[in-house]
Amino acid sequence: MNEIKDIARGDRCPGISYTDMLNGDTRRPPDYLFEETTIEMGDEPLSVAPYISEEFARLEREKMWPNVWLFAAREDEMPDAGDTVVFDIAGKSFLLIRQKDGSVKAFYNACLHRGRKLRTESGNSIQLRCPFHGFTWRNDGSLKEIPCAWDFPHLEGKDMSLPEARVELWQGFVMLTENHDLPDFKTWLGPAASHYERYDFENRYTGMWVQKKIPANWKATAEAFMEAWHSITTHPQLLAFLGDANTRYDLIGDHFNRAITPSGVLSPHVKGKNSDYVLEKMNEFSGGQDARTNRRFSASEGGEEGYEADDPLGARKLLAEAGRKGFAEQYGYDYSEASDTEILDNFTYNIFPNFSPWIGFLPTLVYRWLPGDTPDWCIMEIRLLFPTPKGEKRPRAVEPTYIPDDEPFAWAADKMGPQLANVFDQDMANLPYVQEGMKTMKVGQMELGHYQDSRVRHFQTTLKKYIDGELPATK
Repeated sequence: MNEIKDIARGDRCPGISYTDMLNGDTRRPPDYLFEETTIEMGDEPLSVAPYISEEFARLEREKMWPNVWLFAAREDEMPDAGDTVVFDIAGKSFLLIRQKDGSVKAFYNACLHRGRKLRTESGNSIQLRCPFHGFTWRNDGSLKEIPCAWDFPHLEGKDMSLPEARVELWQGFVMLTENHDLPDFKTWLGPAASHYERYDFENRYTGMWVQKKIPANWKATAEAFMEAWHSITTHPQLLAFLGDANTRYDLIGDHFNRAITPSGVLSPHVKGKNSDYVLEKMNEFSGGQDARTNRRFSASEGGEEGYEADDPLGARKLLAEAGRKGFAEQYGYDYSEASDTEILDNFTYNIFPNFSPWIGFLPTLVYRWLPGDTPDWCIMEIRLLFPTPKGEKRPRAVEPTYIPDDEPFAWAADKMGPQLANVFDQDMANLPYVQEGMKTMKVGQMELGHYQDSRVRHFQTTLKKYIDGELPATK
């Protein structure tokens, strides 16, 4: 392994970089984790108008949402023919239906007679019969029946099939767009699409799924997860084993950026502690009922051959090996060649505009943010995707749990684990006051950090390209 060295760059935390940690890994990480990609974004302040303006939300509905690829469902939500998912976003509704040949079609969820939604809940469909007057379509979208057909002679010979949105299946995700001229999803996303191939996402299942209304704009809520340096104030309990300020931020193309936050190491803000302290605090955080959901795992407190408490990566190496062994027992796969980083670290991958599917070998988080009917609220969804145990059939996705509006994430601690729920409650405690504060700002502008806030600026730059008509680029 290469020697770990300190770095001293004006726009980076002085200390061990994430790339240096990769060089200290006990296994060779994939090349795409070494690739550091930046785009010069400048340092101009950002306007708060996109977060609080109904006019801007209208422009998003007109110019952005119909022209991007959207995460609409997981295939494990709809494994059988006839399984139907209702996907609502930005004032529109779609029906995703598994066809007899295994493909998925997406229809605009509206009767062609008087516009009534054909379905309001997900479930299996034998046919699509409008509850208002009984117009009926088959699951492939073709018209089956018009009641009192004698009154509609003008429709004879007219194509009355349900209009379709475009669908592609990628890594078990059902991706949807209204724009039939966009490039295919992998081309639209770019190189990051290949990063998922190593982890068998198609064979994963949704084992935890919660939804909660957040009193803040969808972008402000999403951006709360685009940087890690808020941990020093918002999540102080994580600093014992999370390299918050060591996080690397990468900006790739228009539609992808990522933060990679190392785990199993001390935060640069913590001084005078060694790897024994990291192990102690990580085990405290990971204990009990959280072990399945919080992506952490217990390990011995040292004593392993080659372990050195004064090695800044000592705890990291020990925890990664414990993870390889523990998850091999749990899922039946061979993780012996999995790098430390792929076992331990937080890969917050963001796919524009509202989709964050993490990577890694083991249970991975997926976030989705859905805009409200005003700029002042959204729905945040949190899923955990679990590997299907070797030799077993992929389970059907669990049903989503909607957390009551007046309850915290801790209300669903039995689903999420209390420690993970607490982390999200800490994040959400800021957001109502972010939304209120942005309306209060005298000059209506935010001053961002050059590096640690770069993903926020990159995201806003891409959004502006859609609002201004520079995107979408079509095939």
